[in-house]
Amino acid sequence: MKSNIVIFWILTAYMVLLASVYTVWNLIEHGYVEWAGSTTILLSGGLTAFIAVYLMLVQKKQGGVLTEDLLDSDIDDGDPELGEFSPWSWWPLFLAFAISLVILGMCIGFNFWFSFLTVPLVLVGVVGWVYEYYRGNFAR
Repeated sequence: MKSNIVIFWILTAYMVLLASVYTVWNLIEHGYVEWAGSTTILLSGGLTAFIAVYLMLVQKKQGGVLTEDLLDSDIDDGDPELGEFSPWSWWPLFLAFAISLVILGMCIGFNFWFSFLTVPLVLVGVVGWVYEYYRGNFAR
């Protein structure tokens, strides 16, 4: 975590320095400030500062050092149980396909009928994924 904080502070300093160099370079080359680029680069530095401050607050809230920061830790020390996932489940693929059809209907001239006809597929995908453990061989 500490190394990530340092990296984001370095990125923030780099972006601020780059914004000033870009602004001065435009003043020398063209005689005016190019506001779009200067503002974009400076605000990118602000965004990296947001991430650095957030990581600092998270580290302060945890109150300790993470296992990733310890030099003598193993890979298994920082490997928590993330949950139960179904490697055999086809419902995520079906749901992604159904959502892509709905979005495709919106993108192609906003064909309302195509999106309207594919929304039930999204509902079937959501219901199927939620209730896959309540029926069939894997019912509990």
